[in-house]
Amino acid sequence: MKLFIFHTPELTPATTVADCAIAIDVLRATSTIVTALAAGAEAVQVFSDLDKLLKVSQDWSPDKRIRAGERGGARVDGFDFGNSPLDCTPERVGGRRLFISTTNGTRALQCVEAAPKVLAAALINRQAVVQYLLEQKPETVWIVGSGWEGAFSLEDTVCAGAIAASLLEGLNCSVEELAGNDEVLGAVALYREWQDNLLGLLHNATHGKRLLRLDCHEDLQYCAQTDLLDVLPIQKTPGLLVKR
Repeated sequence: MKLFIFHTPELTPATTVADCAIAIDVLRATSTIVTALAAGAEAVQVFSDLDKLLKVSQDWSPDKRIRAGERGGARVDGFDFGNSPLDCTPERVGGRRLFISTTNGTRALQCVEAAPKVLAAALINRQAVVQYLLEQKPETVWIVGSGWEGAFSLEDTVCAGAIAASLLEGLNCSVEELAGNDEVLGAVALYREWQDNLLGLLHNATHGKRLLRLDCHEDLQYCAQTDLLDVLPIQKTPGLLVKR
């Protein structure tokens, strides 16, 4: 297995795809997707374009759909949800489809949707992702961070490092054997430095500070937890994620 980490969708190779691609947006799209599926959502359908989301979801009755829209960290007017995983309770999402568009995370998922296997990862389901990789043993794996409007983000990189560090234990190999690019070594180092204070890292991250200004303290506390949910969102058709 060779693992490659790309800090943003824009940095992924344009002419090749991995055997397995993993999209990460710790704050907060993939954390929300994982939580929604754990709470009983029928599926999660992702969109980069808000108008397309509204058009596609129009075919679903209001009691079977939830429209989640976020831009700049805030809920889009007229949508049921913003992008908080804490909204995704069984009472609210059970049996319903979540139609979601966010500033960064849904773009990352659409960037890698052509891969044979596409997963959504966050800190809260890190071990579920690792177990899948250890079982399936894909030859090439891409982890793609969402970043923020094309820029590097600490929270996505530390999550990539958490996945890589756990893979190293499971495969009983060295980081040099696993790493397909330098970013893997950097992500593992970042995770090992901050693994005992992930909430502190999220508080120091640029987007973490942006969310704190929006009073999303509980979201950061939730998203900083590791291995909270044994749920693996996997792409069924392009843009449509279901619980494996």
